[in-house]
Amino acid sequence: MSVLRRSSLRDRLSWSASAVVAAWVLLLAVGANLLLTSALSGQADSVLEARAQATAITLDVAPSGALTVDEGQDDQALDLGTWIVAADGTVVEGPPGSPPRLDRAALELAASGRRTTEVGDQDPLRLLALPVVRGDDRVATVVTSTSLTPYRQLERLALWGSAAVALVLLVIVHLVLRANVRRALRPVQEMSEQAARWSAEDVDRRFGSQPRPTELAELAGTLDGVLDRLSAVLRHEQRLTAELSHELRTPLARLRAEVDLTRERRPQDQAVATGLAAVDAAAGDMQQIIETLLASARAGTRTAPGRCSPTQAVADLVVATAAPPGVRVSVDIDRALTVGVDAAVLQRLLAPVLDNALRYARSSITVHGERTRDGVLLVVSDDGQGVAAADVDRVCDPGWRGDPEDGHPGGGLGLALAARLAAASAGALTCRPGPGGRFEIRLPPG
Repeated sequence: MSVLRRSSLRDRLSWSASAVVAAWVLLLAVGANLLLTSALSGQADSVLEARAQATAITLDVAPSGALTVDEGQDDQALDLGTWIVAADGTVVEGPPGSPPRLDRAALELAASGRRTTEVGDQDPLRLLALPVVRGDDRVATVVTSTSLTPYRQLERLALWGSAAVALVLLVIVHLVLRANVRRALRPVQEMSEQAARWSAEDVDRRFGSQPRPTELAELAGTLDGVLDRLSAVLRHEQRLTAELSHELRTPLARLRAEVDLTRERRPQDQAVATGLAAVDAAAGDMQQIIETLLASARAGTRTAPGRCSPTQAVADLVVATAAPPGVRVSVDIDRALTVGVDAAVLQRLLAPVLDNALRYARSSITVHGERTRDGVLLVVSDDGQGVAAADVDRVCDPGWRGDPEDGHPGGGLGLALAARLAAASAGALTCRPGPGGRFEIRLPPG
């Protein structure tokens, strides 16, 4: 099975549900991180604004417009990362040791009228500008700064933490979903296996009306209906088989009696005697088949027809077939293998092929069986000369014989009948060119 190996319903349900959960977890994680970033940014601005307001309180504006700063005991704390910029753009006071790049950024922010800006990449700083207004005039601007490194570290920690939690959550959810889907579908699998087993071995079994969930109760009812119809077909087949077999026994017995009477008169023509022997043998085979059908009908078997074990069927056929001296027939078929045809049909299909191999084999014949992707393959091979490549397409034609002068009494119909039986069983009989005879029979699985 490829993937496109056919995926099971359990896999599709668990993965689709996991995909939905993953989408929601991703959405929640992204939303939570965006909210955290916004909250941290607002917190940084709140800290900067509080410092700027505290600094603005220390400013005095003289009537002439001159700015002075009251120096208190916490002045050093207020001066840390704080600039006081007059309305004309001059720096009244700034943090000691501040780099020129940062001073320029503070002056630009004070002059731009913007509220905040960020400076630097490795160690980013956030600057906030707070205008100082007296009356209707802006007399100065207080610019404060703080490092964003702790905030960024917290954001990264939250991001990786949420990703790890989401991953663990998804794994747990997927495993739980898979286990629950498997548990939910297990009764369906068990019921399908039971229905398959009952349809092959005992079509009288039913699921009945045991308490089940609604969906399983509907499935049980459907399967019981299928088994009911199969049972009805079997009853009809058994009745028809019994009637036909009974009706055929009388004319066959009369035919064999007439043959016996004719043979007792000792006909002078040897060809007539040979023909009578052939008719008697054919009538005996037909009578044996009818007796088998009658015995099966009387037994009232409830096993569904149309399948058998090729191992047993081929073994019985080999035992019933007399091999020439020096020729060994070996059977190599897995005992667990089953085919979708009756044992009687399989034996009548294989008999002409095996007879052909016995006729031409030098020392060994092998009957091999194996399961293939699309059914069952039975191969009858021998160590004889085989069939020429030019004749493989004609070997199953009615009346065709490879060597009409070989003295064999057959009429070239055996392989043609075998090919017809294989086709009627939804299979095929194929001949492969030599050296060595090789006939391949493909049949549906049982």
